[in-house]
Amino acid sequence: MITLHPQFIKDANGDKALVVLPAKEFDSIMEELDELEDIRLYDEAKKEDTGERISFSDYVKTRESKDA
Repeated sequence: MITLHPQFIKDANGDKALVVLPAKEFDSIMEELDELEDIRLYDEAKKEDTGERISFSDYVKTRESKDA
């Protein structure tokens, strides 16, 4: 769990309008979000997986024919 030390900037009405975080904390949050996105994409790909596989050499041959 990330420990945050936010500072709040209030608007004219005294309501919290903006948050300021130390750069390291912001970077940690962004890394966590990136990892969560990777997990989401992996889970999505697993749902669509039919189990069909091709060899790498067959993939290369197919790829080369498409590039020609």
